[in-house]
Amino acid sequence: MRMVCIGGGAAGLYFALLMKRQHPAHEITVIERNKPFDTFGWGIVFSDATMQSMRQWDPQTAQVIEDSFNHWDDIELLFKGRRIRTTGHGFVGIGRKKMLNILQDRCIELGVELQFEREVDSDTEFPDADLIIAADGVNSKIRRKYETVFKPDLLVRPNRFIWLGTNKRYDAFTFDFRRTEHGWFQAHIYRFDENTSTFIVETTEETFKAHGLDQIDQDQSIAFCEAVFSETLEGHSLLSNARHLRGSAWLNFNRLICDKWSLHNGSSHVVLMGDSAHTAHFAIGSGTKLALDDAIELTRQFDLAGHEAEKIPAVLDAYEDIRRVDVARIQNAARNAMEWFEVVGERYAEHFEPEQFMYSMLTRSQRISHENLRLRDPIWLEGYERWFAERAGVQPGANGQVPPPMFTPYSIKDLTLHNRIVMSPMAMYSATDGLANDFHLVHLGSRAMGGAALIFPEMTCVSPDGRITPGCLGLWTDEQGAALKRLVDFVHTQTPAKIGIQLGHAGRKGSTKLAWEGMDQPVDEGGWDLISASALPYKPASHTPRAMTREDMDRVVADFVSATKRAVAAGFDMLELHAAHGYLLSSFLSPLTNKREDEYGGSAENRARFPLEVFRAVKTAWPENKPISVRLSAHDWYEGGNTPEDATVFAQMFKDAGADMIDCSSGQVVSEEKPVYGRLFQTPFSDKIRNEIEVPTIAVGAISEADHANSIIAAGRADLCAVARPHLADPAFVLHEAAKIGFEGQQWPKQYHSGRAQYVTNLQRAAAEAKR
Repeated sequence: MRMVCIGGGAAGLYFALLMKRQHPAHEITVIERNKPFDTFGWGIVFSDATMQSMRQWDPQTAQVIEDSFNHWDDIELLFKGRRIRTTGHGFVGIGRKKMLNILQDRCIELGVELQFEREVDSDTEFPDADLIIAADGVNSKIRRKYETVFKPDLLVRPNRFIWLGTNKRYDAFTFDFRRTEHGWFQAHIYRFDENTSTFIVETTEETFKAHGLDQIDQDQSIAFCEAVFSETLEGHSLLSNARHLRGSAWLNFNRLICDKWSLHNGSSHVVLMGDSAHTAHFAIGSGTKLALDDAIELTRQFDLAGHEAEKIPAVLDAYEDIRRVDVARIQNAARNAMEWFEVVGERYAEHFEPEQFMYSMLTRSQRISHENLRLRDPIWLEGYERWFAERAGVQPGANGQVPPPMFTPYSIKDLTLHNRIVMSPMAMYSATDGLANDFHLVHLGSRAMGGAALIFPEMTCVSPDGRITPGCLGLWTDEQGAALKRLVDFVHTQTPAKIGIQLGHAGRKGSTKLAWEGMDQPVDEGGWDLISASALPYKPASHTPRAMTREDMDRVVADFVSATKRAVAAGFDMLELHAAHGYLLSSFLSPLTNKREDEYGGSAENRARFPLEVFRAVKTAWPENKPISVRLSAHDWYEGGNTPEDATVFAQMFKDAGADMIDCSSGQVVSEEKPVYGRLFQTPFSDKIRNEIEVPTIAVGAISEADHANSIIAAGRADLCAVARPHLADPAFVLHEAAKIGFEGQQWPKQYHSGRAQYVTNLQRAAAEAKR
């Protein structure tokens, strides 16, 4: 086949050499606009996993690259006058020019044709090509030509950065944070050869402009950066290899995602590769990795399908399907890391002590977890755990050990929890006329004995028309209050756990069947009238609610107050107001469900008016010494809906009104939502609200093991972790997680002590078996 790679970066060169190596009969050309040795950029970073793939696909090239690597294990933080170092991270770096020259030499050796100093404007310049690889970077002309097919989503990120170098030799991947009169600057520094280190300086747009960096030339910017980072540079200069650029050398990162990666132009097939298809922020150093992995996967698909032109469509489809998954995973991690650096000044640097700042930075992508840090550097992590425990009021035991973060106590007002795990409210659909029964006693009691420090029954409805289904719990009668008191008394007398109550009103999402009879489907008979912010049904087949009148609002406020008084009488330790998930109070907060034209609609302040009325009334009826939280949907996951920025505004309003804690969930506001799921996907909402408006938070969503909770709590992304479905699968979830990580301080019910010993023994046997 005839193949043309447009773009002589890592993607185009590596694909060309791999294909030529696998099938020498192919005629392959790589076309590059620059001269052979006229490449820009400083150093690039690889992981061990990337090198392992390269060794497998072309050991000869991999060996030459490895011989040129600079290797380091340490990460060092310079922050607030402190220098903190951790080891075991295993990075390798190489100069970009050196890397490309190695790939160029290997291409020539294998018989790939290289053409330099040629600008390609269109794929139609190669009518004889069977396959054209558009590896011409983030500003790809080929992608722009077929924009309606590829549908690129190019987002310009807010931070400014300048990519420099220095001749100072750094022996660790170094992060230096410096506060100036106008804000924070951070430097990402790593050595990539014997004499040179990459030195990327980054700051916010506001700080960039406040210092007048948009008004000065490149040399003046370099002098400015040398002054800011003079302590770490120790007299060395900063260097630029972009002197050919006019004007400012400060850039914005462009995040790129494409809806489609390949097409047929009538004569040839065209496929995107590397930065022309996707980008990953330098905060995790994966741009080159993605390019190389693209090249490997496309080559692999040809090996599987066959090296014939008629196989190209199937090869390209398989290539895109497989690579899209890994790219999404890397981009998600890169986004987390990128956003961390974008907000580091206002969110962390001003408030965090250096120890927690270091932990937050190391885990910024959410790919590196607590136990992963233990594998990398157990000494550093154990020291951090002692630091964290001491601040939670726990002193080391006789053996010097302390509990990991999720097992440290937490106090808020007069409530003290013995660990940081909450069993989330989850609808059980098992009440009759709102009454809790033996099922609820066993369900909640077993979870309280299972180690969770705070448990919640499901959302408890304040009125008959506030129920989601006929099987929901209620608290509109004294009889219901007495039934719930039975649960509270059991938890208090038989377990060390505390128990909270979540009060809510279903609004337009009410009058539906039990979940196993048809989730969100309206009841066939015995339904009830619905109210909401506006007369909009949740789904096309749902009952249409009535837009609330002032009379309705007064009644609902009174219902919440009555339920709160019954919750006080029942002895609950904490109260949460449910203002999320599209239920009644949430329907006022979201512009998707609130179309009112009176004082309760329009602006964020107006939309929050009625939920805040309810909150203030509930707070007045709730004991001052007991905490009250608010659950918010921090993202509507639909265009035109609330975003995390909006949620922060609402969280601030509730904080100002007296909320002690914000429970940060998301979604379920409209049925058309398009959530982006992933590992700990909702934790960033808790992180944002906790550290920007300085209010305690509960993190929820895809938290399913101790490692997750430890990472979240240790990094200061939340104060508590709410775990839902894992508690349904395992009533003793917390006890089991404690045993899995070897923590002996979690109290087991005395009746179950022998079971604990057997469980630990089984874990030890399984671990020993796995090592064989």
